[in-house]
Amino acid sequence: MTKHKKKPQANVAFYNNPEKRAIIYQILALAGIFIFTYFVLNNMFINIEKRGINTGFDFLGSEAGFGIIQSLIEYDESNSHGRVFLVGLLNTVLVSAISIFFATLIGLLVGIGRLSKNWMISKLSMVYVETFRNIPILLQILFWYNVVLASLPSPRQSFSYFDTIFFNNRGLYIPSPVLESGFISVVIAFVLAIVGVFYLSRWSKKRHDETGEEFPLITTSIAILILAPTIVFFVSGMPATLDYPALKGFNFRGGWTMIPELLALAFALSIYTATYIAEAVRAGIEAVPKGQKEAAASLGLKDAVILKKVVLPQALRVIIPPVINQYLNLTKNSSLATAIGYPELVTIFAGTSLNQVGQAIEIILMTMAVYLTLSIIISMVMNYFNEKMKIKER
Repeated sequence: MTKHKKKPQANVAFYNNPEKRAIIYQILALAGIFIFTYFVLNNMFINIEKRGINTGFDFLGSEAGFGIIQSLIEYDESNSHGRVFLVGLLNTVLVSAISIFFATLIGLLVGIGRLSKNWMISKLSMVYVETFRNIPILLQILFWYNVVLASLPSPRQSFSYFDTIFFNNRGLYIPSPVLESGFISVVIAFVLAIVGVFYLSRWSKKRHDETGEEFPLITTSIAILILAPTIVFFVSGMPATLDYPALKGFNFRGGWTMIPELLALAFALSIYTATYIAEAVRAGIEAVPKGQKEAAASLGLKDAVILKKVVLPQALRVIIPPVINQYLNLTKNSSLATAIGYPELVTIFAGTSLNQVGQAIEIILMTMAVYLTLSIIISMVMNYFNEKMKIKER
């Protein structure tokens, strides 16, 4: 038996080798990026020096000298621009969280409604989507603020609900809780209830896999989350009271106030983003093979059970990725609050503070970093949820 000798490979020129040529192109691309970055930064610092502009973050400790109409933390005109940054950040997170919650709820209902067998529900859902999706979000914000909310009655003629909730052209006024020292026990009870629900869900899933029997997890979980803190609340002597809003002079005092700017912005962002979420829900449900639904129906399952147990678990694989993009767009669109004066990050920090201190580079970079961080956090949370919702193959 003769052994075949390997033929020596022909010498290939360095440039003609695809792998080595790819390395050359990547090195050249990186070099171009570094050169461009160096040129931009060098030019920026030269212009800053010529104009005598101060740089650094010392301005964050200087006094702001202006008021803010809404703040989730204590703030007055004597506070620093660093405090202004925190106030704007929290207001941005607040309106984004409220809008994401309601946009998801509305989008889910409308998306399912578009596929309803009821002609009226289906057509109304379609009209909603086609109407609000095709009107620019900025115009919707201005409409709800300048037309709808501005036409509400004055505080003395407010819409009143149970004499505890008041709605007028200056905002929505609701009772606020006043917590006392013993309320920590209620918080502990609520945390323990959440832990209990977590282990209950794991047990019910294991029980379902082993026996096929359903457990009323949702109703039981809601009951635990409500009853446990409530029982501890009464046992501990009701360590909390309500501060009710009351008309004093020309406006209401006390309670919580949702200013018109927040209401208009949250409402516009919610109904606008919900149209895209609704279309993602509709596409996800229609992506589920028809045979899956027919097989479930042949077993005698009700439509609600088929939707919950068969359709949605498979549809979520299609729904979640585009919904992540809509959450990111909603968070970034909150910066349009500048048009109506809602005191979020762009309005008071990248707006008023920037005009006072004039340090645009630092302020704009901080603002950009905030939106980048919020977007990354939302992406990480939703991608984790997407990974958990994947159908595991056996």
